[in-house]
Amino acid sequence: MRRRLLLSYLSLAALVLLCLEIPLGFVYSRGERERVVTAAKEEADSVSAYASLSISAGRAERELRPRVLMCAERIGGKVLVVDGLGRPLATSHDLSAQEARELASRPEIAAALGGRSTADVRTSTIGGVRSLSVAAPVTHGAELQGAVRIIVPTEAVSARIHRIWLLLALAGLAVLTALAAVAFGLARWISRPILQVERAARRLAEGSLATPVPTTEGPPEIRSLAATFNQTAARLEHLLASQRAFAGEASHQLKTPLAALRLRLDNLEPDIAGHARGSLTAAMTETDRLARMVEGLLAMARMEESAGTREPVGLDRVCAERTRAWAPLFEQHGVRLVRHGEFAGQVFAVPGAIEQIVDNLLSNALRASPVAGTVVLEIRAAPADRRHHRAPRPTWVELHVIDQGPGMTAEQRHRAFDRFWRAPDAPKGGTGLGLSLVQRLTHASGGDAALRPAPDGGLDAVVRLQAATPPRPSATRPASPAHRGSPEPAHS
Repeated sequence: MRRRLLLSYLSLAALVLLCLEIPLGFVYSRGERERVVTAAKEEADSVSAYASLSISAGRAERELRPRVLMCAERIGGKVLVVDGLGRPLATSHDLSAQEARELASRPEIAAALGGRSTADVRTSTIGGVRSLSVAAPVTHGAELQGAVRIIVPTEAVSARIHRIWLLLALAGLAVLTALAAVAFGLARWISRPILQVERAARRLAEGSLATPVPTTEGPPEIRSLAATFNQTAARLEHLLASQRAFAGEASHQLKTPLAALRLRLDNLEPDIAGHARGSLTAAMTETDRLARMVEGLLAMARMEESAGTREPVGLDRVCAERTRAWAPLFEQHGVRLVRHGEFAGQVFAVPGAIEQIVDNLLSNALRASPVAGTVVLEIRAAPADRRHHRAPRPTWVELHVIDQGPGMTAEQRHRAFDRFWRAPDAPKGGTGLGLSLVQRLTHASGGDAALRPAPDGGLDAVVRLQAATPPRPSATRPASPAHRGSPEPAHS
């Protein structure tokens, strides 16, 4: 912003200087040229009048030569006087025989012998005089006696004109330098508080605490903007802190009563009659569901509080570990868990996000899969952007969890990431927080999550993350048969 402001100020100043200095330079050049031409014409008229008197008195041979030499010495140029036939009468410089014969054919001398004064002025590109030749007729009454030609040197005139152009250029450069200093200070005065607001807004968007922006710098409008931003940031920070505190405190406060309620229900089981055991089982199921919901709320609150900096995480390693952990539970429910795909290397994610994402997606897939069904955990390299043909390798990695369940409609897939939302025909036991937590963790990791229809009619949950190391193709890998431990509770 500072460079753009400085460039706009200097461009406007340069335009104004050019509009002023260029006409001024041409006006001075024209005035200087006209002054030199006028002086040369006056000199030619003076020599013409003297030559007319000398020729009329019959003293041309004796008087013209000294006069011509004196005039040529005074102006530092060349003076020539010819008679009515174009023959030289007096000259300040030597002429060859051929030049003497061609005098009458010279345009300026021919015009003067015709009774017309002429001035041949040739100028340079910037208005300087390159050459000046003036011719005037010599007359006595109505009688044409000859002509006078004066050639004036123009080096001094051109030097003065060039000097003026140089002075104008130096003056313009000095003005631009001064304006640049003033414009830099003005641009810095305007842009510095805006940059401070921009940096504070970026920190606030990244989840850091908003640092108050100074409200005493810059123009009044920017000071007002900074004050408004400080108020907005403080209010937003207060609202977020209140929301996180409420979710965390409420979840913590609910954990103890829920645990006590579940314990009392377990203690009641021996004393419940057979016809009431169904209600007791339903109550215990709902208590477990409520406990999982509280755990999900706590996980989301912790994630919002500690959404830290993204760091490289080994996606293949995490998927292998979670596959081994979930495999026994899948076998217990009669569902086959398969893991294959390309070698993904490392991806950028917040600490602990990949584990929670995989756990929630596998939990949802297991709940939706029929007996003897198959759940596929697959890693793919995202297709390269066609707009960037020079990218040698894709820079994104996709994690797919594909089930063979009933699937969802397009509207249901769009709403599935809302908190506490569950499909009307969803299996019992879910809380509606799992996919919402997956989406929040994915966004915090700089990626995106989506639900797509699977080829076999189920659901394809896709998590797209940025690769920290370029993925490379590898052979398809089946799921590891190792069963280590039991899966962690899934909050979905």
